[in-house]
Amino acid sequence: MTFVAKPRVHHPKLPINEIGLTRRDYEGPVSTLCAGCGHDSVSAAIVAACAELSLPPHKFAKISGIGCSSKTPSYFLSKSHGFNSVHGRMPSVATGANLANRELYCIGVSGDGDTASIGLGQFAHIVRRRINMLYIVDNNGTYGLTKGQFSATNDKGSTSKKGSPNLYEPIDLVSMALQIGASFVARSFSGDKKQLVPLIKAGLMHKGFAFIDVISPCVAFNNHQGSTKSYEYVRDHSETVTVSDYFQPHDEITVDYDPGSSEDVKMPDGSTLRLHKLDRDFDVHDRVNALNYVQKRQAEGEVVTGLLYVDPDASDCHEILDTVQRPLNELGEAELCPGNAALHAINDSFR
Repeated sequence: MTFVAKPRVHHPKLPINEIGLTRRDYEGPVSTLCAGCGHDSVSAAIVAACAELSLPPHKFAKISGIGCSSKTPSYFLSKSHGFNSVHGRMPSVATGANLANRELYCIGVSGDGDTASIGLGQFAHIVRRRINMLYIVDNNGTYGLTKGQFSATNDKGSTSKKGSPNLYEPIDLVSMALQIGASFVARSFSGDKKQLVPLIKAGLMHKGFAFIDVISPCVAFNNHQGSTKSYEYVRDHSETVTVSDYFQPHDEITVDYDPGSSEDVKMPDGSTLRLHKLDRDFDVHDRVNALNYVQKRQAEGEVVTGLLYVDPDASDCHEILDTVQRPLNELGEAELCPGNAALHAINDSFR
């Protein structure tokens, strides 16, 4: 893969965050994706979210599989740890990384083909295991690298660039994540930075498995009239259930919102996600209602965006397995191999 480095020079008055870094410190090389690709907008949103949270880039593990979306970790957080795995197997690598070093922020970037087709089984089980990570799907409904075939998330009746209709029902990853037990579920649109950046910030700080499905149009093969994953279609059929912003605890926070129409959602780490509810009956703590709402609106041709569900009492895999607080990759031979006496004691306890 060929990388194009960005110029070293930058504006001397770029804003500096709490750890002394500018947004440029969270970027990567110049993208080689098609001009206008929604995936680049998602990468830019990740850069903005990490910079605004003042998170150190070297404390990140970014992991991907295969596909256009899986190239994107090269274009953000260039000073972080990265691993480009095989097709559909990103969840296995993310699981190992998180178990080995629980102190890293883990971002998994996948595509609709990488997750909903060859990686569907792996996706289901990483949700169940509650790996502490942010899992983002750049969802364009097509296989861009192999010239535009329908993916498993493409809606029935949607047409290809050549006019052929999709004959099969789609797999809705948001519904699947809600059913299997993800503790943070959201959907957004790559062209909606105002909505996407706060969702990424909240997902990064969420303790447990956070999933964001991002409709990200493919400008080369799936951005035409007749496609339900195009820029025009999503803008015309998008329904925002929550307008969200994310605030870290500070001495003073000011926000502009209408009294009586907001709700504070306490995140497990003590931070707060403030929601402005467009629909007063929508409860982000009700998993069943969220699933029913998504399915109902989908049947009417609407793309529901925003924070759909968050579990205020979420847990992650380390709590479930009762692992030690010290990262496993820092443990020495004495801790990992206690010797024959300890093994005999364990065996004797079962006799």
